[in-house]
Amino acid sequence: MIALALLAASFQDIAALDRGVAAFTARAIGQEGGPRAAIDPRLRLTQCPTLSMAWRTDAHDAVVVSCTGPQWRIFVPVVMPANTTVISGAAAPGAVARNAEKVIKRGDPLTIEAGSNGFSITREGVAMGDAAVGERLMVKVENARMPVQAVAVEAGRATLPGWSEQ
Repeated sequence: MIALALLAASFQDIAALDRGVAAFTARAIGQEGGPRAAIDPRLRLTQCPTLSMAWRTDAHDAVVVSCTGPQWRIFVPVVMPANTTVISGAAAPGAVARNAEKVIKRGDPLTIEAGSNGFSITREGVAMGDAAVGERLMVKVENARMPVQAVAVEAGRATLPGWSEQ
């Protein structure tokens, strides 16, 4: 019994991470702008003496919780507004109109692209759902056990979340 208690003490307190992310976003779990859901309590992250939190992108779509020693990081999705946000006449990054036309349909072949200055990567896949431009969808990638999440760019093209179009 004592060994079990010592083992549990060596892992990060997930409930404390939930409270930290809620404090960072200034919103409760499930509220617009707050964490979408509680962090999975089954995670066994090595205890971290100093955590850092930051927004994943300027769209504030996820919080990155990271530890530098030992090194780990997790992404906590945030509840996004239901309608499109307008900033200076243009839609905010990641904002999607509710009834936007679906440019990708389930079963469509896709090219997933990601890159920045100096490198780029592409993979072929098949859409597992419908998506309008800017919406997320799951994509089955050949020779991969698990599908990947992507963001629709146009018919037949998607990018990985967090990567802008080149």
